[in-house]
Amino acid sequence: MRNALNSRAVAGALHNPANLRFPNARAQIAATAATAGWHDGRGESGWWRHRHGGFGWVGPLFWPFAYYDLYDYTLWGYGSDDPFWDYGYNDIYAGIFSPYGYDDLAGYWPQQGGGGSPLNARAEARESGRTKAVAPEQIAQMCGEDRSDIAGLPIDQIQAAIAPNDAQRAALDALADASAKAAETIKAACPTQIALTAPARLAAMQQRIAAMIEAVDAVRLPLQKFYDLLSDEQKARLNALGQDQARTNAAKTGKASLAESCSAAQTNVTAWPSAEIGAKVHPTDAQRASLTALQDATAKAAEMLKTSCPANEEIITPTGRLDAVHKRLAAMLQAVKTVHSALDDFYGRLSDEQKAQFEAIGQRRSAEAEPPGTARTHVAHVRHHYFGYGGIIRRFMSMARW
Repeated sequence: MRNALNSRAVAGALHNPANLRFPNARAQIAATAATAGWHDGRGESGWWRHRHGGFGWVGPLFWPFAYYDLYDYTLWGYGSDDPFWDYGYNDIYAGIFSPYGYDDLAGYWPQQGGGGSPLNARAEARESGRTKAVAPEQIAQMCGEDRSDIAGLPIDQIQAAIAPNDAQRAALDALADASAKAAETIKAACPTQIALTAPARLAAMQQRIAAMIEAVDAVRLPLQKFYDLLSDEQKARLNALGQDQARTNAAKTGKASLAESCSAAQTNVTAWPSAEIGAKVHPTDAQRASLTALQDATAKAAEMLKTSCPANEEIITPTGRLDAVHKRLAAMLQAVKTVHSALDDFYGRLSDEQKAQFEAIGQRRSAEAEPPGTARTHVAHVRHHYFGYGGIIRRFMSMARW
C-alpha cells in the first residue's frame, strides 16, 4: 500500500493540484489508495464502490477530496457525473460493515522504527477500538493539506467572463478568502486516529460531514454577496461557465439527469446482511430487538437521502447549487446521526466475541464480491489502468478548462 501511494504516478498527481481539478483523476487516486493494500480483489467491483469509480472510504478517511467535490459542483455543476452526489446510504453501510480489517488499515499508519510488538499493538488497538497515529502524508493530502492550492478559485477565468468593476473584484477577493477558510475547516476534520469499530467509523463520518457543512456556511454569504453585485448580463456569463461544462459532460456520457442518477443511487442500496449477523453474532432476544431498531434506522436514513436528491435536473446558478449542497449535507448528517444512535445501542449490548464477529462481516462480504477465480485478474487489470497515469493526465490536460 505504501509503495502504491508513494509511486511516482500517485504521489506526483497528489502534489499537482492542476491534475486534482479533474473528478476522474481524483477517483483514480482514491481507488488506488482504497484498494492498494488488498491482495484478494476485495471491493474492486463490490458493494461499496461509487458509480463513477471512486470510493467513499480510503482507509480511515471518509470522503477524500471533499473540498474539491464541493467546489466543482458549486462552480461547474457537472450534473449526473458529479462525484459529490455519489455519496449516500452505501457509504453509511460501508461505515458499519467496513471492508477493512486491522491488517488492511495498518498500511495507512506511519511506519515506526523499533520498539514494541506488533501483536501487542494490535491487541491494544482492538481493545481501545482505535489506535493513535497521525495520518500519513497521502491521507492528509486527500483531506486538503495544500490549502492555498485547493482553495484557489479560478479568479482569472471568472474575471475574464464577467469583467468585474472594483466593488465586484473586492467581493470576489472576499469569496476567495472565505474559500481558503473553508478548506482549512475541512482539512481540520482529517482523521488523526484510525477507527477500528463501527461506532467509531460513524463518529468519523459525522465529524467529517459536520466540517463540510461548516465550510459551506463560510462560503454561502460571500458567494451570495458577490453574485448579487453582478448585472444580469454578468450573471448569465458566469452561469454559462457551469452550463457549458454540464452540457459537455452530458454529451459525452449520455447518462441520466442528476435527479434520476442521485435517486437511483439511494434506491439501489445494499441489502442488510441479516443472515450473516444471525449466523455469526447469534444475538439474544434483547440484542435482536436492538438490531431491528438499527435496521429500521438505516432504512430511515436511506429514505432521508433519497428525498434530499435535487428535484431539478439542472441548477443553473452557483448560489443555487451551493444551497443544494447544503441541503444534501444536512440530510447526510441527520442520516448518519440516526444510524449512529441506533448502532451505539446495539453495539453496546454485544459481548467482545460478538463484536469481533460483527466487525468481520464487511470484510467477508467484500471478499465475496468477486466471482471465484477472477479476483486477481481483475485487480491486475484495474491497477494497470490506475497506474497508467501519464496517458490519463495528458488526456485530461488536453481537455483542461483552466
